[in-house]
Amino acid sequence: MEILGIGPSELLFIIIIALIVLGPKDMQQAGKTIGRWLNNLVRSEGWKTFQQTSREIRSLPTKLMREANMELLEAEKDIRKTMQDDPSRRPASRPTPNLIRPQQADTPPQPPSATPSDDATKSNEKTA
Repeated sequence: MEILGIGPSELLFIIIIALIVLGPKDMQQAGKTIGRWLNNLVRSEGWKTFQQTSREIRSLPTKLMREANMELLEAEKDIRKTMQDDPSRRPASRPTPNLIRPQQADTPPQPPSATPSDDATKSNEKTA
C-alpha cells in the first residue's frame, strides 16, 4: 500500500522522526492538521482530475492497441470482400512444398542387430 508514493516503511520512519521532533502532545495536533489537509486534497476537484488523467494515461497503450487491431480487422475484411467480388484480383494458387519428406515405404527402418559381433564372441572364447 502506497500513499502519495510513500510506502509503509517510509511512513513509519517519518512518524518516528516526527515523534522525536514534535513530542507526543504536538504530534496529536500535527496528525489532525495533516489529516484535514489530506482529506481536503483528496476531495478537491484538482485531485479528481489528476486521478482521471492518470487512469487515462495508464490505459492509453491498451486503447491504442485495440484501435489498431480494429483497423487491421477492417482492412482484412475489405481485402476478403474485394477478393470475393473480383476473381481476377485473386492470387494464383500455388502448391505448397512438402517440407517433410516421407520415408521410403519399401524399406522400413531396421533395428540394431541383437546378435553379438564376431569380435565379442572371440574374446569370450579366449577368457574361457
